[in-house]
Amino acid sequence: MSRLILASGSEIRASLLRNAGVTFDVSVARVDEQAIKQSLVSEGANARDLADALAEVKARKISQKNPTSLVLGCDQVLDHSGTFLSKATSPEEAVWQLSELSGSQHNLLSAAVLYDDGKPLWRFVGKVRLTMRQLSEDYIRAYVDRNWDEIQYCVGCYQLEHEGIRLFSRVEGDYFHVLGLPLIEVLNHLTLIGEIEG
Repeated sequence: MSRLILASGSEIRASLLRNAGVTFDVSVARVDEQAIKQSLVSEGANARDLADALAEVKARKISQKNPTSLVLGCDQVLDHSGTFLSKATSPEEAVWQLSELSGSQHNLLSAAVLYDDGKPLWRFVGKVRLTMRQLSEDYIRAYVDRNWDEIQYCVGCYQLEHEGIRLFSRVEGDYFHVLGLPLIEVLNHLTLIGEIEG
């Protein structure tokens, strides 16, 4: 059993850590993300604070149940001109979201928080700026039809590692942050504190 627990059900995050040679267990934090998000937004939280707070809630919840483990909580927030988009709940909503993002820039904030013995140990929030091409309505609908099974789990309704890369004319920032995990920063910190060899 590893001392590190990933407090996320994201297979992409798990794959990134696994591919980097990190040993860990998974324990999904069941939290009401929408209620937390609505509360923070009503208090005027920005996208960075929102991503950080959601990652922390997940890490804290699992850490309280596993005090001897190191718990990694993660979250991602999409900020489109001050509007925060969540995962689409239907193909129709995915079409709407992509229509909103089409021809414009948005920021993707990817947060990671490490907890140890019920207390925050380290945190990081990465930011990527993405510019989406002007997309036709027909293309958006066909794209969602082809990819809904995968993109329903993704903020912004795209996966850069798949067909989603075709939606963009420019991506400024760390690729791993787009995938939902500031991997290099997490690995650097785990190495620094002696949790992984380096």
